[in-house]
Amino acid sequence: MLLREIARFSLQHRTLYCYLILSIWIFLLIAGMYKYIGSIENSNSVLSSKNFLYKKQQLLEDHERARSKKINDDDCNHPPTIGLGEEGGTFEGWSLQGVLLLIRHGDRGPMTHVRGIESVDCSYEGDTVMVKYSHYLTNSSSSTSAGHWMKTGPFHGFPLLPSSPKACLLGQLTQKGVAQLLRVGDVIRQAYAHTLSLYAKPVVTKTTPFNASDTTNNPMVYNTDDIVIYSTRYRRTFQSAMALMFSIVHPEKWQYLQIQESHSLSFCFTDCACPQADNIKKLLDKESKQSLATHPAIGAIVQWMSATLLQNQPTAGQTSPLEIRDAILSHICHDAALPCRKISLLTSHEPHRTSSSSTQDPQDVINIDQDDSGIVFSQSQPITEDPDDTDQTGEQEPEIEGCVEKSHVAALMSYTQWAGLKEWKSIRMRQQGLLRAYGFLRNIVGYMLKMISGNKVKFVLYSGHDKTMEYLMTALGLTTESPFIPYASRMAFEVYKSDKDTQYYFRLLFNGRDVTNMIGVCEGGKSLSVPRGIRGDRANLCPIENIIRFLHDDYFLPLNATNFKDACLAQKDNYF
Repeated sequence: MLLREIARFSLQHRTLYCYLILSIWIFLLIAGMYKYIGSIENSNSVLSSKNFLYKKQQLLEDHERARSKKINDDDCNHPPTIGLGEEGGTFEGWSLQGVLLLIRHGDRGPMTHVRGIESVDCSYEGDTVMVKYSHYLTNSSSSTSAGHWMKTGPFHGFPLLPSSPKACLLGQLTQKGVAQLLRVGDVIRQAYAHTLSLYAKPVVTKTTPFNASDTTNNPMVYNTDDIVIYSTRYRRTFQSAMALMFSIVHPEKWQYLQIQESHSLSFCFTDCACPQADNIKKLLDKESKQSLATHPAIGAIVQWMSATLLQNQPTAGQTSPLEIRDAILSHICHDAALPCRKISLLTSHEPHRTSSSSTQDPQDVINIDQDDSGIVFSQSQPITEDPDDTDQTGEQEPEIEGCVEKSHVAALMSYTQWAGLKEWKSIRMRQQGLLRAYGFLRNIVGYMLKMISGNKVKFVLYSGHDKTMEYLMTALGLTTESPFIPYASRMAFEVYKSDKDTQYYFRLLFNGRDVTNMIGVCEGGKSLSVPRGIRGDRANLCPIENIIRFLHDDYFLPLNATNFKDACLAQKDNYF
């Protein structure tokens, strides 16, 4: 009876049992899936973390390489990167009257004595234009002898090529510098030589004595009145000018060029003496030192690099970041390894001593992620140099090698870029530029007026320095992305005449870029936009009367003066 009732109950609730067993099975299945998914997520999180760290390291390395490449490209101006920009072109309804060209000399050796500079190869072999130029100088006639300029004048006897093909001599042009200017000359020839007839065969005349009838033996004279050349009396600027002109004019005419000397790197001509400009320079130097003092991490990097790079150590705190920047560019621009120095270790029984040039305790670590200026710096650790390399027993001590690292260079370049732009945009910098560049701008405007009045002069070259360009650019109110002027930079003033009337205009280009509308006398709708060439490009032409009016009426307003003499009177530091 009992068994019959149990069997009947089981048959009646069979469906309930099935649902119960199915529910338990589903629960176990879901629990197992959650456990499995959790283990996958944990493993994926570990892999993702490792992958993130790897990618972050790769991004940092890629950023470092990109920054190093930008430094190399921007500051070194390698010859293959020099090409025709927006210079010249066909302007319908306009005639080119002449060109005034300002250049910075080409690549040179450092301006201070650098340790191990003899290991840096400053040659530039395999360049066809360079080979052609060298061959011509070797086989040329009267104007050159053994590669020297033999014409009378201030540059008589100057060598036309670097004295050593591979050495980076102190402040001297390198072979790479010559190649740069040969390339710039080729750009100028493409842009202007045909229109201005610069490359045409020179006109030959013969001198005739007053009382002589036979002129067959009289010397030939090549007419070079259409070209005027100025250079400071440095080998690097003279050699740069001659290399550039070799690519522009006919070789026969090149031998008879006349080169005039500028007695000042600012090309001030008759307007040079200016005590107030000297005062402003002192104030700018003082502000630069104060700025560096507020960045102790950069100051420590500068001292460390100074001890590694420079043979003659400045007094502690007197090392200029710009001096170190110039020295390290000798390595960067010639693909040389970053320099190192040997540092001796003393034995444990001898007290540790440091050299007088050391400014940093060996335990101090430079580790700044970001300073007030927003510049990111990397970690580095200066190592103190000891003057002795043997212990008291005369045994040689073990040595370690301390090297300048990419992080040092990146920090230095970032700081000098930031500080340079800050100074470039300052009022004092503009005032110094106005005072230093006044004589130069007067000379440029004078030649513009000669070109538009039918004078023979068609091309004027000024072979100068980075400061030459810096003064002129700040005087005109021209700003660029970088405060530094690369080697072999060029600035061209193109002078045009309207075919419809007697209006004259000019155009300003910096390293192939039209910057006419960026200078104060031409910005804000003061220029004309005209078609350039057949590709639909546009060019900006500024009335010459604008720059004449600026020079005569408005030039000295930022200096609270009306003329050069009054502006240059020495004033107190708080005059401006």
